[in-house]
Amino acid sequence: MLLLTKAVLAACLGFLLSVILGLFLLPVLRHFNIGQRISSYVGKTHIQKNGTPTMGGLIFILPTTLLTLALLLTGKLSYTSNLGIVLLVFLGYSLIGFLDDFLSIKRGNNEGLNEYQKLILQVLIAIGFFYIYMRGGGQTSWVVGTLHIDIEMSWLYGLFILFILVGGSNAVNLTDGLDGLAGGLSAIAFVAFSLISFVVGFEDIGIFSLILAGSLLGFLMFNTHPAKVFMGDTGSLALGAVMGAIAILTHRELTLVVVAGVFIIETLTVIIQNFSVLAFKRKVFLMTPLHHHFEKLGWNEQDIVKVFWVIGLMFAMAGIIFGVWI
Repeated sequence: MLLLTKAVLAACLGFLLSVILGLFLLPVLRHFNIGQRISSYVGKTHIQKNGTPTMGGLIFILPTTLLTLALLLTGKLSYTSNLGIVLLVFLGYSLIGFLDDFLSIKRGNNEGLNEYQKLILQVLIAIGFFYIYMRGGGQTSWVVGTLHIDIEMSWLYGLFILFILVGGSNAVNLTDGLDGLAGGLSAIAFVAFSLISFVVGFEDIGIFSLILAGSLLGFLMFNTHPAKVFMGDTGSLALGAVMGAIAILTHRELTLVVVAGVFIIETLTVIIQNFSVLAFKRKVFLMTPLHHHFEKLGWNEQDIVKVFWVIGLMFAMAGIIFGVWI
């Protein structure tokens, strides 16, 4: 009962703080003209969003971080190496995204950090992850007991970590193309991972996940259609990476494929489209990621988001069952 109370309180505080921060931050972003530059390729309906404040990821990043630290300082949450890794990944990737957004705004286009710069920074964070993980006695084998999978990876586990962090980060980044889409799907995913974490014995990660989910719901107060602010790379890179980190630390890497099903499908459509164009000079989709394909078919933006949220919820429920079962 105490854990349930703590969990609900964590989510509620995350929501309230993010709403309060959003009310203060939005005028600041507008004052300094920190707006998103919209590509002409995405269509006329998106051009009108040009100049919408970005870097809105701060609305859920700051409350989540401050609340987690407050719980640690007051003894309501015990520090573990796992929680240290989660904070490292969350803040590290948000900083990469912040730098990317800052440079894009400064240059007046969508060209921030280049791919090599991003990769170098992501590798450094993955090395930090691996170092803290090993110091904390983490296992380097990929184990799925129910499926009788037990593969010792040794130092290759570091590359495995990098692959999941970078893959997850880019998946959420690609999905962040419609008002409320990535934020809503992420909130659903973190609620799922919080429940899985509690059941399999990772209370610290479960509490963090719920704080983040609550903060994301607060962010959605400003990000649903018509969006008053975008999360930017500041938010999307951090969300995908920390989702991957939580999956690794709870040893639920396969569960990530289920819970993050919509993000993975969105990413796969981009890969399939690029391969088809290069190999056969032909498009499979009208436009990628997948949500833009439905826009080209004439779907309303809000309807696409609602459908994707429902599908994301179905994936999350299946992921909870799968995550507890394995």
